[in-house]
Amino acid sequence: MVTALRLVFSLGYGAGRCLGKALLTFALSFGVAHAEPLSVVALGDSLTAGYGLAEGEGFVPQLQQWLAANGSDATVVNAGVSGDTTAGGLARLDWSLTPETDALIVTLGGNDLLRGLDPAVTRSNLEAILTKADARKLPVLLIGLPGPANFGPDWKAQFDAIYPELAAKHGTLLAPNFMAGLGGDDPAAARRLMQADGIHPNPEGVKRIVADLGPKVLELLARVQP
Repeated sequence: MVTALRLVFSLGYGAGRCLGKALLTFALSFGVAHAEPLSVVALGDSLTAGYGLAEGEGFVPQLQQWLAANGSDATVVNAGVSGDTTAGGLARLDWSLTPETDALIVTLGGNDLLRGLDPAVTRSNLEAILTKADARKLPVLLIGLPGPANFGPDWKAQFDAIYPELAAKHGTLLAPNFMAGLGGDDPAAARRLMQADGIHPNPEGVKRIVADLGPKVLELLARVQP
């Protein structure tokens, strides 16, 4: 490239200007053509990992397909581990975020609520994850779940406040309920979209979840700095 620039200057103003434009056009075209697809790490638990589903039916592969169908060539990396709590996600965050990572989806807390863990602990772990993402200047989509009522109204209120409050504090995108795409107005219809355990969505359920969350993921990708 340096040799080419020297040639441009040696040709004089007129010829150099024309050749310079041609070189600039080539360089820009080369850069666009060889731009790497964005890489998004999906950090989560069994809902992310695709528990109980065949290969290609889980959240990450269906999201990958949805993005491709909607004009994005981003790559979604499955960093979901079944059974993981927010503490587990935090413990493996550093090696999950490779140098190529451009954005982060966080879907953790489901196992915390199933175990009735102290919401303060869940909040602390998620806060640490978001703080590490901030340090990497990674845009984040934080996806929550509503807390159950069986641990009492105070527990539920504390748990439900975690996601919106942390999203506001760290400036992340927020999807309050991973399961929102299943629809909550008709419990019978929602049950048909779940696996037999009543906890994990079946392939059609995942498809609806992805359709609901997909636009948020596109919004996340739009936040990636060039």
